[in-house]
Amino acid sequence: MLLYAQTPARRTRQILADLIAVVLIAVAVRFALAVHGAIMMLAEPGRKVESSGEGLASALDDAGATASKVPLVGDLLEKPFQSAADAGTGIADAGQSLQDAVSQLATLVTLALIVVPVVFVLLLWLPLRLRWIRRSATVRRLLDAPGGADLLALRALTGPPGELSTIPAPQGGLADAWRRGDRQVIAALSEITLRRAGLRP
Repeated sequence: MLLYAQTPARRTRQILADLIAVVLIAVAVRFALAVHGAIMMLAEPGRKVESSGEGLASALDDAGATASKVPLVGDLLEKPFQSAADAGTGIADAGQSLQDAVSQLATLVTLALIVVPVVFVLLLWLPLRLRWIRRSATVRRLLDAPGGADLLALRALTGPPGELSTIPAPQGGLADAWRRGDRQVIAALSEITLRRAGLRP
C-alpha cells in the first residue's frame, strides 16, 4: 500500500497537504489550551474566597475554643463563635464551588475548540488521502492482473483527452489501435492512467 504518490508533483502536493493538516490541528490545540488558561484565571476569585473562608473559620474555631474555657459561661460564649465558624466554612465551600464551575467551563470550551477544528480538518483532508490510497491500490492491482494494461489503457481513452495528444496516433486512431491490441499503444495509454494516479510504470 502506497501512502504517497510516486510522481514528484503529486507527492509534493500530498506532503504539503499533510503538513498543513498537522499544523492546523496543532494550532487549534495550542489555541484551545491558551483559552483554557485564560478561563482558569476566572477561578482566582474563588480561590481567594475559599482561602479567606477557611482562614475565618479556623480563627473563629480557635476563638470559640478559647471562650469555652471561661468558667460558668464558656458554653454560651462558644456557640456564637461556632456558628460564625460554620458560616466561614460555607464561604469557603462557595469559593470551591466557583472554582469547580470555572474548571468545568474551561474543560468544555477547550474540548469544543479542539474537537470542532480537528474534525473539520479531518473531514476535508482524510477522505481525499484515503480515496487516493484506495485508487492507487486499485490501479496497481489492475496493472498486475492479466489484461490489466488493457483496462488501464481503456481508462486513459475514456478520461480527459489532453494527454492523449502526446502519443503518436497510429492509422485509424488510438481507439482503433487499442481494439486491435497494439501493445505499444496500450503500454503508452496505461502509462497515462498510471501518471494520472501518481504512479510510475
